[in-house]
Amino acid sequence: MRTHNSRNATLRKIVAVTLTAAMVGMPAAAWSQTAKEQELEARIAELEKLVQQLAAEKKAAPAPAAAPAAAPAAKPIQASTITPNAAPGTTFVVTGFVKADAIWTNTSDGELADSSIGRDFYVPSTIPIGNQAADEGTDLNAHIKQSRFNFGTDTVLEGGGKVSTRFEIDFFGRADGDQRISNGYDPVIRHAYVTWGNWLVGQTWSNFMDVATLPEAVDFIGPTDGTTFVRQPQVRYTTGGLSVSAENRETTILPYDVAGVAGARIVSDDGYAPDLTARYAWKGDWGHVALAGLLRELTHETATIDDSTWAGSLSLSGKFNFGKDDIRWMALYGNLGRYVGLNFATDAVLDANGNLDSLDGYAGFIAYRHMWTAKLRSTFTYSLQEYDNESILGNSVANKSSSSWNVNLFYSPIPKLDIGAEYRQATAERENGDDGDLDRLQLTTKYSF
Repeated sequence: MRTHNSRNATLRKIVAVTLTAAMVGMPAAAWSQTAKEQELEARIAELEKLVQQLAAEKKAAPAPAAAPAAAPAAKPIQASTITPNAAPGTTFVVTGFVKADAIWTNTSDGELADSSIGRDFYVPSTIPIGNQAADEGTDLNAHIKQSRFNFGTDTVLEGGGKVSTRFEIDFFGRADGDQRISNGYDPVIRHAYVTWGNWLVGQTWSNFMDVATLPEAVDFIGPTDGTTFVRQPQVRYTTGGLSVSAENRETTILPYDVAGVAGARIVSDDGYAPDLTARYAWKGDWGHVALAGLLRELTHETATIDDSTWAGSLSLSGKFNFGKDDIRWMALYGNLGRYVGLNFATDAVLDANGNLDSLDGYAGFIAYRHMWTAKLRSTFTYSLQEYDNESILGNSVANKSSSSWNVNLFYSPIPKLDIGAEYRQATAERENGDDGDLDRLQLTTKYSF
């Protein structure tokens, strides 16, 4: 615009100068138009036309574009933290799965009690023994009790360390609820612990247990007869492959001569010393091997009985990888009691003199998993446990041994969705030679998140 204004001023000066020069340079008598005057007027008219044209262009020129308005400030999605009490730098973890099971069970010596937990998953001590006349055929049970929810937090500290918590529930282990109308069941706590650096405090798997060796199974556990399976409060320290712990104590006792009543036992919470464990694991691309030891005091105190004894056990377990396939195994020996087979055998026997006698035995399993395709796989498992009941003397109905084998097939059409079927055959035997069998077909659908 400044260029147009300058040009207009210049043109006006030219016109004024020309007119002035014309008026000053000519005498009045010569004001009559000559050819030269006519030429000058034509030039002035041409210059005025040019001025008008420039003025019209200036008027038609578009106004400069206005500067864009500043974008409004983004509003926060959430005005405050999800948990106001959480430390700065805390992130959250939510995992779990939904699992629905249908179970057909047939037992040779009478049926499983309607309220038995053995209807929900395989529990060796619940296999009926010695009552063949009471066999009622095959029973169907369906439930969603294994569905699981896990919530956790991770907080990064200023020095670079981390504090983590985990809290997990499912719906196994409580008698509340029934199958008549709503099939509602109470949540049951599985894990609740905090970790900081090398330390863990709270409830989780026993350090004597090798969780990484558990094979994939449709059943809740799988190789139940031959594996450790205990969750309990503890304090654990881990450095490298070594972990040691002090864990909650409990003693299960079989009384001397219980008049042939199977399953009669004493559960004692007496004593002051925690169960002590130590475990070392060697790991590599090939898999892992773990050696674990357990030392504990078995105690029972009443008005007439006051006795205790120390007992120990060893575990050797591992997993070997063969391409996409693997073999998992465990071997156990010593005082196994409540740590193995879901407490199939007791920790000790109370003899006729009121003294505790530690009960020893052995157990183990082996499992082979084969990948048929990227979406189809199977696992075959065999497990067993057996105990020395000689010190029980007159009590011949004590659990002596159990074993089972199972084979399954899993199909995963999409990630995190598993559709499976599993067949199991199991046998349990008492000290007096009575035994019973269980046959089971279980179908499952599970989606993890």
